[in-house]
Amino acid sequence: MRIVLGLGNPGARYSGTRHNIGFMLVDYLARRAGAEWAASPRDHSMLAEVYWDCQPVLLVKPQTYMNHSGRAARALCTRFAVPLSDVLVAYDDFLLDFGRLRLRGRGSDGGHNGLSSVIEELSSQNVPRLRLGIGQPPQGDDIVKYVLAPFSQSDREVETLVEWGAAAVETYFAEGIGVAMNRFNGALQQMDRK
Repeated sequence: MRIVLGLGNPGARYSGTRHNIGFMLVDYLARRAGAEWAASPRDHSMLAEVYWDCQPVLLVKPQTYMNHSGRAARALCTRFAVPLSDVLVAYDDFLLDFGRLRLRGRGSDGGHNGLSSVIEELSSQNVPRLRLGIGQPPQGDDIVKYVLAPFSQSDREVETLVEWGAAAVETYFAEGIGVAMNRFNGALQQMDRK
């Protein structure tokens, strides 16, 4: 079993906000595979199972709110005995330009509360992660308000970012983190501005 943990906040209030790009990514992967979401209270999550190259992959949307996302990670890794190398956490990063991706196999939380919770609950910084660039707020704007606000880009631009992120996830699991990092880190996906 492999796990893609998309970080975000549950509820209509947060749907479509920058902080929920991780949810958007796993929603896209589930939709494309025709998978249905099911509530799993014991895992503090919504889950959808897909198969890539005959391998089961669990798509996860923690329902604990962002700052407690690690509860879902710990519950699922324990229940399915999933090693950290088979987990990928996807989340927003305002320090990356909109449209940029960054894959890493380990590291600090970089100030992201959701990733901080995952690292704390799994007792390791060796958590593979995919950062999706949402861009920086205008000078002087509040960061919290910015990440909890809807995207200012067009729907098509956000969809393109999600598709780009999905390609990185699939490459990561199919070809490994080295290939995925070489292909996606630093590259800026061209947004459709029609």
